[in-house]
Amino acid sequence: MDKKSKISAFLVDDEPLALKRLDSLLRETGRVEVTGSETDPAKALVKLRLASPDVLFLDIKMPGLSGFELLEELGTHPPVIFTTAYDQHSLDAFEYFSVDYLLKPIERERLNGALDKIDRISSAGQLQLGDLIRKLKDQDETPAPLLRISSRVGPKVQIVDVKDVTHFISEDKVTFAVMRSGRRRPVDQTLNTLENSLDPDGFMRVHRSTIVNLDFVEMVHGWFSGGVVVRLRDSAKTDVSVARTRVRELKSRLGMK
Repeated sequence: MDKKSKISAFLVDDEPLALKRLDSLLRETGRVEVTGSETDPAKALVKLRLASPDVLFLDIKMPGLSGFELLEELGTHPPVIFTTAYDQHSLDAFEYFSVDYLLKPIERERLNGALDKIDRISSAGQLQLGDLIRKLKDQDETPAPLLRISSRVGPKVQIVDVKDVTHFISEDKVTFAVMRSGRRRPVDQTLNTLENSLDPDGFMRVHRSTIVNLDFVEMVHGWFSGGVVVRLRDSAKTDVSVARTRVRELKSRLGMK
C-alpha cells in the first residue's frame, strides 16, 4: 500500500451504535477509508465475497453467525481486527491469524496501534496475512501430517490412529474423533488445529463443525437445492452435511464432475 493512500476497511458489528462509533473513530484518524459496513453477519458474508478491503473489523458475538463462523464460511479473508466487549475470546482469535484484538469501548491509541500493524503488513510485499501464513506453511520445515492422536478419559489415555477415524466433529466446544463403530473419543485439539495438522490429501473440512476422512466417503447425495450430504462407510451409515461453500472443493477432491 502506498503511504499516501488510505487503508480500506470493512466493518461488521450487529450493534448499530457500536458500528457508527467505530466508523467515526476510523474516519477521525485520517488514515482509513470505510468502504463498507454491515450489522447482519449473513449479509456481510455476501458483501465480503465481492470486496477486497485491506482490513476487516469484525465483532465476535453476533446472532446467526459469530465472527469466527463468518471467517470459516468466507475462507480466504483479509487481515482481521476483532472488536468485542468480551476478552475470553482472545486466544481463539489467534487461530484466525488476527492482526489485533480490540476491547470495547475502543480507545483511540489502541486503534492507531492496530492500524500501524496493518501498514506494516501491507508494506511487507503487500501480502494479505492469510497469504503470508500459507507461504510459511509451504516451506520445507512444514511438519509431517498427524498420524496418531491421544484421547483422554479420566486417568486413561487412548492412542488413536487417525486413519481409523471416519470424521472429527465439534459439539458444545468439545472435539470428538468418531470411529467406524460410531464410538466417539474426545480429543484436546480444535478442528482448526486438526485441519492444519491432518493429511490434506486424506481429510477435508466440509463444515465448520466437521472434518471428514475421504477414505470413508461411501455416497454423496442431495444436489437439488445446492445442499449436499455425505454418507460414510461406518456401522451407522452416518450422514454428514456439507456447507455450500465447500461443495465445489468436495466434488473435485472426490473426482466428481
